[in-house]
Amino acid sequence: MSINSYIQTLIEYNYALYDRLWESIMHLSDEQFGQEAAYSHGSVRNQMVHVATVDTRWRRGLQGDPDARTLTFDPADYPTRTAVRAMWDESAQAMLNYVAGLDEAALEATIPGLNESAWQILTHVANHGTDHRAQILRLLHDLGAPTFDQDLIIYLWERG
Repeated sequence: MSINSYIQTLIEYNYALYDRLWESIMHLSDEQFGQEAAYSHGSVRNQMVHVATVDTRWRRGLQGDPDARTLTFDPADYPTRTAVRAMWDESAQAMLNYVAGLDEAALEATIPGLNESAWQILTHVANHGTDHRAQILRLLHDLGAPTFDQDLIIYLWERG
């Protein structure tokens, strides 16, 4: 397997599982979605806005945007599940499109100002996603929404 295939699969897994997470999130009311939690970034809404913000920062940094680190999305600007989902989908699609256009040389290249190669940063993006999905899945469970296993191997088995 080439590094291109590996990274493409890992990023597709990351966002496919977020699509499943959104299915669970839609079982919540907007009030539950914004309900404060005492861990990490707080509410399910705040967690989802955080991940979209960070993923967008990383993508923009990978694309050479010198202002990427200053990007911020304020959860208060996204009071409903629908509002966050629209912002989320835009961020996710931009990352998927970006990764689909990378070749091996681009993945191996060290990104100026970031000091890591693109493949390392993209592996981090997927790992960061797994961390936050686990946190959100726990919140969803506590709020009575359905949850699921997020193992990579299960995703691969389901893909065939």
